[in-house]
Amino acid sequence: MTADGRLLLIKEERIPIRAAIWSMPAGQIDNPGATEKEIEAVALRELHEETGYDLAPGGETISLGFFFTSAGLTDEHCYFFLVRPVRRAEVHNREEGEAIVDCRAVDVRELSRMIAQNEIRDSNTLAICSRLAARGLISLSPQ
Repeated sequence: MTADGRLLLIKEERIPIRAAIWSMPAGQIDNPGATEKEIEAVALRELHEETGYDLAPGGETISLGFFFTSAGLTDEHCYFFLVRPVRRAEVHNREEGEAIVDCRAVDVRELSRMIAQNEIRDSNTLAICSRLAARGLISLSPQ
C-alpha cells in the first residue's frame, strides 16, 4: 500500500489460461519449514521483483494469516502480508523470466470496480482483498 492508500497490482501473462490478468504480487516459498520471518522476507523480495517498490523507511509489514489454495487437492498455503507504505525502489531488480507486462497503483474504489466487473479473476488477489476488508484495512463498499 502506498502512502496515499493505493494498492499495487501487476498484470502478468499466465500460460495455463492463455491470458494476462491483474493480481497482487505473489511468490513461492521454496522451504516448506520456513519461519514467519523467512516468509515475510520472501514477500518483500517478491514485492520488489514484481513491482519495483520497496517498504519505505519506518513502514510496517502486517501479517494477515494464510489460506489453503485448494484444500481438496493440496496442502499449499498462501500467506498474506500488508506492506505499508511502499515507495519506488531506486533500482528495480527484476527476476529473469517474469512475464509481467504492467504494474499500477489503484485506489480502493478502482480495485472494487475491477473486482465487480470481473477484471480481477485471480483467487489469491480476491482472497487478500476479502481479508483486508474483513480486518477493516480497506472498504470494498461501493461509494
